[in-house]
Amino acid sequence: MNYLLIYAHPNPKSFCHAIKEEIENQIKQQGGEVTARDLYQLGWDPVLSSNDFVQFMQHTTPVDIAAEQEFVRRAGRIIFVYPVWWFSMPAILKGYIDRVFSRGFAYDTKGHRIQGLLKGKEVMIFNTTGGPRFAYYLLGYKLGIKLTVDIGTFMFCGLKVKLHKFFYAVPVITDKARKKMLAKIKKIKF
Repeated sequence: MNYLLIYAHPNPKSFCHAIKEEIENQIKQQGGEVTARDLYQLGWDPVLSSNDFVQFMQHTTPVDIAAEQEFVRRAGRIIFVYPVWWFSMPAILKGYIDRVFSRGFAYDTKGHRIQGLLKGKEVMIFNTTGGPRFAYYLLGYKLGIKLTVDIGTFMFCGLKVKLHKFFYAVPVITDKARKKMLAKIKKIKF
């Protein structure tokens, strides 16, 4: 299977980066091929511009968007690794989704019905959080994120969400606890 790993964190020494590297290692060890797209390293432009809209209306796709859509098209499973910031994803990743998961590529409408066009593909999501696990459950943050990301974004586009894994309180836990979190990735069948 071909895997596409979309990574969004500006710090190459972050725990998110360690997660990304461990996922890449596990996919390779399990015999898969992975293409990683580091949005910050790429200098991805997250702004859906008026020029983008003009091109879409003319039934053309901007070059940078078309290249990313080809990565998505070739992947059987798309893996997202990013921190939860303000109970959402980093702006660069939101902009990636705004631009790449566009109408006519990721979804379309038929009358008043939405049709997901990425059926047959799966998604795995790995998030780090600054807040503790109990807050995400007790205050409903986890449910809110899953509703907007899993259902409102990926399932909307026809993707099947295979896994959404949260790693809680990353900035305040011990290195030992972070190593245990990384060890959990080794047990996942990609």
